[in-house]
Amino acid sequence: MRLLIVLFWLLAAAASGPLLVLSGVALYLSPALPDVDTLRDVKLQTPLRVYSKDHKLIAEFGEMRRLPISFEQIPQGFIDALLAAEDDNFLHHHGVDPASLLRAASELISTGQIQTGGSTITMQVAKNYFLSSDRVFSRKLNEILLALQIERQLSKREIFELYVNKIYLGNRAYGIEAAAHVYYGKPIAELPLADLAMIAGLPKAPSAFNPVANPERARIRRDWILGRMLQLGSIDRAAYDEAIATPVTARYHGSNPELEAPYVAEMARLEMIERFGPKAYTDGYHVYTTVDSQLQTQANRALRDGLLAYDQRHGYRGPEARHPDLADEQLVSAIRNLPSLGGLRPAIVSAVGDDSVSIVLRNGDSGTIAWDNMRWARPYLSANSMGPNPRKPADVLQRGDVIRVQPLEESGQYRLTQLPEAQSALVSLSPQDGSIQALTGGFSFVQSNYNRVTQARRQPGSAFKPFLYAAALDRGYTPASLINDAPLVFNDGHQAEDWRPRNAGGDFLGPIRLREALYRSRNLVSVRLMMDIGVDEALSYIERFGFNRNDLPRHLSASLGTPELTPLQIATGYAVIANGGYAVKPWLIERIENSERQVIDFGRPLVTPEAVAMHQQRISAYAGLDAPTRDTQVQTAEQVIDPRTVFQLNSMLQDVITRGTASRARELQRSDLAGKTGTTNDQKDGWFSGYNGDYVTTVWVGFDQPAPLGRREYGSTTALPIWTQFMAAALAGRPEHSQPQPEGLVSVRIDPYTGRTARPGTPGALLEIFKEEDMPPSYSELEIGGYTSEDALTPLELF
Repeated sequence: MRLLIVLFWLLAAAASGPLLVLSGVALYLSPALPDVDTLRDVKLQTPLRVYSKDHKLIAEFGEMRRLPISFEQIPQGFIDALLAAEDDNFLHHHGVDPASLLRAASELISTGQIQTGGSTITMQVAKNYFLSSDRVFSRKLNEILLALQIERQLSKREIFELYVNKIYLGNRAYGIEAAAHVYYGKPIAELPLADLAMIAGLPKAPSAFNPVANPERARIRRDWILGRMLQLGSIDRAAYDEAIATPVTARYHGSNPELEAPYVAEMARLEMIERFGPKAYTDGYHVYTTVDSQLQTQANRALRDGLLAYDQRHGYRGPEARHPDLADEQLVSAIRNLPSLGGLRPAIVSAVGDDSVSIVLRNGDSGTIAWDNMRWARPYLSANSMGPNPRKPADVLQRGDVIRVQPLEESGQYRLTQLPEAQSALVSLSPQDGSIQALTGGFSFVQSNYNRVTQARRQPGSAFKPFLYAAALDRGYTPASLINDAPLVFNDGHQAEDWRPRNAGGDFLGPIRLREALYRSRNLVSVRLMMDIGVDEALSYIERFGFNRNDLPRHLSASLGTPELTPLQIATGYAVIANGGYAVKPWLIERIENSERQVIDFGRPLVTPEAVAMHQQRISAYAGLDAPTRDTQVQTAEQVIDPRTVFQLNSMLQDVITRGTASRARELQRSDLAGKTGTTNDQKDGWFSGYNGDYVTTVWVGFDQPAPLGRREYGSTTALPIWTQFMAAALAGRPEHSQPQPEGLVSVRIDPYTGRTARPGTPGALLEIFKEEDMPPSYSELEIGGYTSEDALTPLELF
């Protein structure tokens, strides 16, 4: 009996010893373990996403591509596939599966190496969220302890959801929803069983079982999982046979934007980094911009069409490279790494015929360029000259030439193009609140991420004149005032040469009305206006349009547009004219949502009275969504220009289109358009800024390193066609939106040659708009001697 008692206690000690050891280890490790409750509020690293205002994805920023989903959004087929692959006892164990651990221990003893970790899904959640990936016993013990705690505090659904949203699945994809998009371009809910099993096979080895990098090995892993599902009763034989017969269709799907607006995305990214720092890339912010997707698409197309048209007017500069000695099977290798830029595809000439050229594209497809689609290609000699017209394809291209092409509607047919050397920028704002409606900073962001809308400081030339004319109209000038368009010579004793400002055509028209001087863009009139107003006073006035005084040189040449300004600054200035004199400011981010899609901030622009109701409704809606409640009242922009002055100036700028340098815009057949062209010395910059009550749009064309565009190239030939194409699309179907005439203005019939009140029967008499205090006396007063010829002169002497 004593022997039995001794044996009993020996067996009890042997059995309890490991338990005591494990308990001691648990007591030792437990205080250092993290709090499992934090899993309820865990924030997964999620990229920054930028959208248009109509919810089109523009870009995604961040190292981890992740699209978190809830358990309810996960298809049952995937749940069954993942459990079959990773943890078929998941629904029944309490965080640890003893059988799996014993199997792992047996493998370690028999091989001397760790083959499998024996980890359950719960243990992997513990490791992924709290621990390192080091394969050591202390980490495994911590993993087990944490798994037991997790099972006590979270449901199986919560644990499964945490797991599938965290795991890395290759190609920057974190979580199963991101993997579905990366490998199949679809949400996981839309995938068939075979593809669900393929994704379920990735957690074990995202690189080795990757269906893009190793499709055969990935198929073997997929088929094993399908067999396990059949064995476990998750699927029947028919579903198994169908899935096994499904070919591997996975391929890499990048983060495909729904809208091409990379310059907009970069502006939003920079603003988010400034506001949130590095967390902008990881905290899952959703940024909605003010950009309209349809307008942005039209802006891209108009800018590229305009640059290509300019480029082809000056001839063909030859192929990007030549490989005349390559065999047919080697042709693709010469262009495989060349990207498409601005919609222009790389191609290589494979054969030259009598009336066409055969080409090979980067993907190996073949195509044809007909003679009519390449006969434009006269040799480029300089900005001002080209070589003779080509007579046959061989005069333009040779076998092995690396070129750029545009696809035509006919299948397999292409047009010869080339990458433009000139660049352009287009920005369109709402004049009512300054919101950026469309913006493109160059021909191709891939080619150059230099944003010419916000970074390129160039002289606007005559596009700057309206700001000076506004100062003149506020100083007592009227649209009928006569100014002398005659030569001027300046030398202040500090210059090596005299400054002799001149008009674009080199001619002089003598006394000319202010209205006509603007739509004819007479330089000498602008200089005389600034002389009379005074440089300092004129520039101080021009600051009202949103310009920084430091950007405005204190010199008479500023009257001709010599300040170096960005297209966005010019557009902002024109917005003040377009909205009746209110100083709105450009803004881009309409609202910011956090990873839970709650609005955490939104734009609070300065708006015109016309836009107050719309923005008050918008802000009130956001304030009701737990967004910040501060500044919930709409702020009205300051009216910095007399509305009567703006109306007069607007009328004069409408004449730029109806009878002046921007007459091409008449093809839009609208009476609510106004604007001004601009061309700098030696035709180095071409501008057009124009507007109606809905949009103000500025276009610039030039070279990044200033060089002449060509002697026949002006703002009217380079920038205006781009503006016209864009505005035609932007305003299609929209009613005319003109400025209402403010009180205090009168219309008087004047003599076009004198600017004075017209007598009855005066030939060519026309109506002019005057402020009441500047209205000229009637012709009857002239008859009784109450108005002398000296009184009729403008403040600036004619000669």
